[in-house]
Amino acid sequence: MVYFGIDQLLLSNPSWKHQRIALVTNEAATTYNGIASRKALQDIGFNLVKLFSPEHGLSAKGVDGEAIHDGIDELTDLPIISLYGTKLAPTAIDLSNVDLIIFDIPDVGVRFYTYLWTLTYVMESCALNKKKLVVLDRPNPLSGNMQLAEGPFLDDLSSSFIGRWSIPIRHSCTLGELARYFNATQHLQVDLEIIACSNWKRDFFEPDWKLPFVGTSPALQSYESILLYPALCFLEATNISEGRGTEEAFQIIGAPWLKHTAISMQLNNLLAEEIYSEPIAFLPVEAKYVGEQCNGIRIKVKNYKEFKPVYMGLLLLKLLKEMHPNNFKWNNYKTNVNPLGEKHLDKLIGIANSEALFELPFPTFLKTITKLTSPSNWESTIDNFLLY
Repeated sequence: MVYFGIDQLLLSNPSWKHQRIALVTNEAATTYNGIASRKALQDIGFNLVKLFSPEHGLSAKGVDGEAIHDGIDELTDLPIISLYGTKLAPTAIDLSNVDLIIFDIPDVGVRFYTYLWTLTYVMESCALNKKKLVVLDRPNPLSGNMQLAEGPFLDDLSSSFIGRWSIPIRHSCTLGELARYFNATQHLQVDLEIIACSNWKRDFFEPDWKLPFVGTSPALQSYESILLYPALCFLEATNISEGRGTEEAFQIIGAPWLKHTAISMQLNNLLAEEIYSEPIAFLPVEAKYVGEQCNGIRIKVKNYKEFKPVYMGLLLLKLLKEMHPNNFKWNNYKTNVNPLGEKHLDKLIGIANSEALFELPFPTFLKTITKLTSPSNWESTIDNFLLY
């Protein structure tokens, strides 16, 4: 069984236990046996004075991209300050009665998942205000296998809240490891402590942890959705549903006009070793095509220990665009941090003018994405910062 950083901290008696502590967390952050981290810490005498919450709020159920407001936590009676509303980082006033910050939020191992970037804003705030930061580490549910990391690296022109600094899309690191990496490479000079997990190995995927699954945000409520998230999230930048508004978000895709049988056959032919897809129909209750019958595709990962989702996602986009020349469109994707929703595909993929990639002839496109998704120097770049 894997134990998280929070579990290790609960077994210790750190010198700062009774200092004034702010905790950056959400409901998905629990101990190995399912107790909310904030409650577990409070119950054994850690002096928590306030909470900070990321996108989706403390509940981890807020609507994707929607601003989150401050509040009071019913579980601990502590004030909650949102870091996904009018601001992204704690202010000097927020930290005026705080001695130390703990960060404990589970991640999904993908660059465009926002919890990582909340961590970086907290790191900058800690450096600016001379506060110690303790990161309670958690395993990467997509494993720490560097051979499965997938690019492209983020370029500076595409920096945003879904990718501030240059790492691959699937990075195969824990947040603790990336905190160490950014502290050094961004010259943040944070007084940083990482409390590592125990019993986690780099080739472990979430099922290997032998723990109940905990959903990390509204659309990622199964391990299957996390496996496919790095592939299907690109559809946010299109007029094709990524399954939001159904019970199978990031497992199904669709649109009323989708040639679902033909697309499914193409996917099965091209990626037979990794996935199986089947045509379906579904009716979203929110998000794209709400209340409209959609022709859809359900995708199942056959071999997740070799599956390359970023490659699959780019290939799927190309197929969808090529086979629906009159219906397929690139869309803006409006969020609290990108109110106009512009250049969302660039921000997801991490390269400028990314739509041009899908204009390439198919053989050239395949060669290009094969190269683009192979971050050959990532393992050597990150190696000195790995904890496991």
